[in-house]
Amino acid sequence: MKGFIDDANYSVGLLDEGTNLGNVIDNYVYEHTLTGKNAFFVGDLGKIVKKHSQWQNVVAQIKPFYTVKCNSAPAVLEILAALGTGFACSSKNEMALVQELGVPPENIIYISPCKQVSQIKYAAKVGVNILTCDNEIELKKIARNHPNAKVLLHIATEDNIGGEEGNMKFGTTLKNCRHLLECAKELDVQIIGVKFHVSSACKESQVYVHALSDARCVFDMAGEIGFTMNMLDIGGGFTGTEFQLEEVNHVISPLLDIYFPEGSGVKIISEPGSYYVSSAFTLAVNIIAKKVVENDKFPSGVEMEFCHVVQADLELLTSSDPPTSASQSARITEKTGSDEPAFMYYMNDGVYGSFASKLSEDLNTIPEVHKKYKEDEPLFTSSLWGPSCDELDQIVESCLLPELNVGDWLIFDNMGADSFHEPSAFNDFQRPAIYYMMSFSDWYEMQDAGITSDSMMKNFFFVPSCIQLSQEDSFSAEA
Repeated sequence: MKGFIDDANYSVGLLDEGTNLGNVIDNYVYEHTLTGKNAFFVGDLGKIVKKHSQWQNVVAQIKPFYTVKCNSAPAVLEILAALGTGFACSSKNEMALVQELGVPPENIIYISPCKQVSQIKYAAKVGVNILTCDNEIELKKIARNHPNAKVLLHIATEDNIGGEEGNMKFGTTLKNCRHLLECAKELDVQIIGVKFHVSSACKESQVYVHALSDARCVFDMAGEIGFTMNMLDIGGGFTGTEFQLEEVNHVISPLLDIYFPEGSGVKIISEPGSYYVSSAFTLAVNIIAKKVVENDKFPSGVEMEFCHVVQADLELLTSSDPPTSASQSARITEKTGSDEPAFMYYMNDGVYGSFASKLSEDLNTIPEVHKKYKEDEPLFTSSLWGPSCDELDQIVESCLLPELNVGDWLIFDNMGADSFHEPSAFNDFQRPAIYYMMSFSDWYEMQDAGITSDSMMKNFFFVPSCIQLSQEDSFSAEA
């Protein structure tokens, strides 16, 4: 069941009925405790299948183009290709990864806002013709290096015009669109549609109203200049919850019917990334060092984050009965000047590895402690750090935890997005192993959808739950 980020020869553990993700994590915590305590991921590919089914049920009129940079693990790309999604690529390497799976170039769009000339030429060579663009300089680069380019004009939305100082935003203003359309006409570049992006941090669904209205204006503008527009890209920003997806659909569906009705010939696409993969991956890390500090070293009055404690008796892991797990929530309190100590815990993964996104955004997961925990055990102010001892390598600033020891494990869920970049060479940091799993019910759902190991899933080797088999020993997916 072990696979690595750049290893296409992964295998997937099919879970027997009654076995769940918690059991798999418990098993590998036990295994890694014995063999070296390296961090590891568990990827539930069935959750990706469920997310696609959810997408088809709620917004079937919008074709998803998965954002590859969000998580480019081979198993993820292969299962999404088998499900029939398109792919939004930001680089030559991403385009090559996707095309190796047999994805046709018309199902790939090149979305980097700042493109290298060599990569524009590569896109032209392999037939990836749909590109996005938001300024005149990029337009000229495309004109010189991609004669068959079909461009989506990237327009800004209200949530990223005049945003926080220092934030890098992309997308041209509505006022500048006519100029870019006229430039494209002079350069003989074909503009085929519009793209916008609403951030997942934006809580105002009204932003979609204005964005779709602006897109319609650009379509009309382009028609006056002589372009035939046939594609609208509503970007990403989907958090992964069914509620948010339904909420967005509730806003945009009537507007699409008005501005881009079904008979208009306009194809509606989007760029979901974390929507598909965030909840599918869980990261387990090990405490490698511990430091006791005075409680007043932590900011006064700070609101503590929830930290859950998973009860898992490792002695049960070797028995015939599956281990049971339960979670308890730590108390949330404000610091009151207690004389109790506070703790700094250092983990074997950090911002120079799987927590890289923490450098630019808040952590979207609640840490859980994987050990037996008494309900009345005292909780202490704690902070969590990566292994580099860099002041930037702080994962959780302040939370309440029971006292932990070196060798204890922490579990982070929702780690499937932006966690799989090439790690830093600091201190011989090792990339976490990935253990893939899927329930039988999810596998049957895939088969019902016509997806089998004979199609695009040629690298899947299915094995019984938590049992390591070689490729030769694995049983047929069609059995």
